[in-house]
Amino acid sequence: MKMLATARSMGSLAAGRVRCRGIALLCATALFALGGGAGSAAAAVEGTPEAVWLCKPGLAHNPCLASEETTVELADGSSFVTNPRPAGNPPIDCFYVYPTVSSQGAENASLEIDPEEEAIAEAQASRFSQDCKLYAPIYPQLTLQAINNPGGISPEGAIKAYLGVRAAFLEYLERYNHGRGFVLIGHSQGAAMLIQLIRELIDPNPALRAQMVSSILLGGNVIVPEGRNVGGSFKNVPACRAIWQTGCVIAYSSFLHEPPNPSFFGRPQSPLLGLGTGTEGVEHPQVLCVNPTLFFQSGSEGPLLPDYPTRPFPGLLGIVTQTPKAPTPWVSYPGQYDARCRNENGASWLQLSYVGAPGDVREQLRETLGPQWGTHLVDVNVALGNLVLDVRLQSFVYSLRQRFFL
Repeated sequence: MKMLATARSMGSLAAGRVRCRGIALLCATALFALGGGAGSAAAAVEGTPEAVWLCKPGLAHNPCLASEETTVELADGSSFVTNPRPAGNPPIDCFYVYPTVSSQGAENASLEIDPEEEAIAEAQASRFSQDCKLYAPIYPQLTLQAINNPGGISPEGAIKAYLGVRAAFLEYLERYNHGRGFVLIGHSQGAAMLIQLIRELIDPNPALRAQMVSSILLGGNVIVPEGRNVGGSFKNVPACRAIWQTGCVIAYSSFLHEPPNPSFFGRPQSPLLGLGTGTEGVEHPQVLCVNPTLFFQSGSEGPLLPDYPTRPFPGLLGIVTQTPKAPTPWVSYPGQYDARCRNENGASWLQLSYVGAPGDVREQLRETLGPQWGTHLVDVNVALGNLVLDVRLQSFVYSLRQRFFL
């Protein structure tokens, strides 16, 4: 989803003025630095009203508990139906921040729950209910209209969006977490918000790092020094390199081909992201790619387990979103694409390779936003079955460690 744009306005604080270039969240980060960093953020949060929850246990209407009935279509034309169910008492939580979906007309979305937020929570988050209690706040995100308007994003708007996520996460920790392990899940603008959240609150805090089972940060350009697992966006939180590793990050941006140069994702020199958050002092910055299909990051290729919603997406994004057809709320196309992390010519991305058999009539993926975006719109769904399995196994390992080593 189109979460970013060049911010051309000037932002001023008592400490001085800064010209914002690249992703609006970088403007917010710069302004935090000028205004006192985390201390200023904490002051801004004081008096913040209670979060509006899109998903939370006990809500009368919870899109994260929608039907998961799935038609599994095979290459030979045969199919069968599965019906995954939410876990009754999962041992961990998931905190989900959705990507840019709001069709509202202002710079920042209101806290009203619109059809777009409900649809994206179902599409990206609901299947994780098999393994965790899902919490998803409504936040004053930067809207599609704002990011499509050059100069339409102010530093204040970016800060407002981030502080909404931050306040909801702090409320979650204080009222609902009760010391449980948690997984952070975000895509696009949601990933950018969580990158900043980890940098500010979790990366420097050993206790919170110990509680974090993992973070899934897709389509947001997590930065590492070339060939390393940590040291760019985060000083302490590493990339996930094996399924038995916890407290780590799964991150990638998906493409059908090598990302063009320039490209919006997969390259540190993104015209949308600039050098990305966390490149300060980093020589040879690289965008992190963790292959969700592998239990050990060996550099090999693995089969994708996609899950796609069959309900047309509402709002502006519905125009460019592929919607497969099936008689159930979900459809899965196993055996259609494999995935491999590739690092070539200054780019690092999750390569999606078509492996369907001759005569396979299942719809193939398209770069509906153009080659600079790759398959950004399906970053989550093209590997949703893999990601759910990854969280399941990480939760199991985390629970074992809590039981026997603490």
